[in-house]
Amino acid sequence: MAGGFAASGGGGGDYEGKVTAFVIMTCLVAATGGLLFGYDIGISGGVTSMDEFLLKFFPNVYHKEKNLKEGGSQYCKFNDHMLQLFTSSLYLAALVASFAASITTKAFGRKISMLIGGLIFLIGAVLNGAAMNLGVLILGRLLLGVGIGYANQSVPVYLSEMAPPKLRGALNVCFQMAVTLGILIANLVNYGTSTMKKNGWRVSLVLAAVPAVIMTVGAVFLPDTPNSLIDRGQKEEAKTMLQKIRGTSNVDNEFEDLIIASDMSKQVESPWGNIMKPRYRPQLTVAVLVPFFQQLTGINVIMFYAPVLFKTLGFGDGAALMTAVITGLVNVFATLISIFTVDRFGRRPLFLVGGTLMIICQIAVGSIIASVFGVDGLGTFSKGLGNITVAIICVYVAAFAWSWGPLGWLVPSEVFPMEIRSAGQSINVSVNMFFTFIIGQIFLTMLCELKFGLFFFFGGFVVIMTFFILFFLPETKGIPIEDVSRIWKSHWFWKKYMPSDENTHV
Repeated sequence: MAGGFAASGGGGGDYEGKVTAFVIMTCLVAATGGLLFGYDIGISGGVTSMDEFLLKFFPNVYHKEKNLKEGGSQYCKFNDHMLQLFTSSLYLAALVASFAASITTKAFGRKISMLIGGLIFLIGAVLNGAAMNLGVLILGRLLLGVGIGYANQSVPVYLSEMAPPKLRGALNVCFQMAVTLGILIANLVNYGTSTMKKNGWRVSLVLAAVPAVIMTVGAVFLPDTPNSLIDRGQKEEAKTMLQKIRGTSNVDNEFEDLIIASDMSKQVESPWGNIMKPRYRPQLTVAVLVPFFQQLTGINVIMFYAPVLFKTLGFGDGAALMTAVITGLVNVFATLISIFTVDRFGRRPLFLVGGTLMIICQIAVGSIIASVFGVDGLGTFSKGLGNITVAIICVYVAAFAWSWGPLGWLVPSEVFPMEIRSAGQSINVSVNMFFTFIIGQIFLTMLCELKFGLFFFFGGFVVIMTFFILFFLPETKGIPIEDVSRIWKSHWFWKKYMPSDENTHV
């Protein structure tokens, strides 16, 4: 594909090359790892709203919902710790697996981690579809989590290292695009299987094997990144691969920068100990706070429990699942906006505009629910007000999908120097998974206790994180990944942590 690029390298030269069809196809195949994550996010909420599934594994919830007396609180009818554990256990396993994936990714390369993740996810999907009791169901969820931990640790790093600086944002957003497609596909599957008289939930769960097969087969044929090849001493293969993905034989400047970055990384005895040093304080802060804030937007309230939430608002079973499909479609199209704007306008504008819209939507939804249900959870949504609420939730989902959704993965993956990149990405994934686990485990309880105030709770965090972006996150658009460190040296706050004699590659 035509289109040259030139980006300032750490050594002061220009990186030459074309935006090749090979690198785009490679990144698109790798990004399908996001299908695993997305399918699971979307499938769990729909399955937990199916009567047959609830009756088999969570009979207390089933009977509580069916026997809810007229005038009973709508806020608490799905509140059950084991039901929440079904959703959240996966993310606890992903948290632990992300640390193991860091070792695998650094020692054997990014594609091996993707291959391992796909295979383990496949086993988990089969177990879930065949589960006869709650123990096997949770075991399957734990294996799915291990697969996701490996995929989410390796894929964003792979994409950042393969992509040319000019398109790094757009190609990395393809991971989030795959996540949103996975969510949409899961919502459509749930809508279809909900009409089955028997075992619809089994079909929904076992079909998670499909994205696992796609990622596993794709990983077999993917090349490894030049960065990873250099890191493992395969310099000739790395240069050949760099020439292939850049579409030119003149890659000396970029190759030299990669060699220097690798040499410096080998001087680091312990990436985990080194990342705690003051010079890496900016990157560590981003690796912790960005995924923390991403989960505290409350987005997974919608993604995990959309059908349950819409049933709480008074929608019927079919309408609740169809509304989840609508939010899934909005999620996909808004992520497309991010692909075409992230490298044009930059990361900060998308963060700030998206955050502002999410604040407005959270306040609006909380206010509407308060006006209908009040504190006691009594009342009924009219059709018109229900549709307005769904429309506002769609705006909220769109605002997240072009900002915190893709950028929550992109920004942390592109700010770390090579010597701590695997460790940094593992911290990013583990923080994301930890707070995803927390939100998944306590949301239904929070809804029962905080009621409409839950939406104001999340809205307050969106205010805080928007100010964090405004004052503490510099722009990384178009900066070569080996040279990103220079943005911290010129930042009003972070520059005090950067040694004055620091090499720009680090």
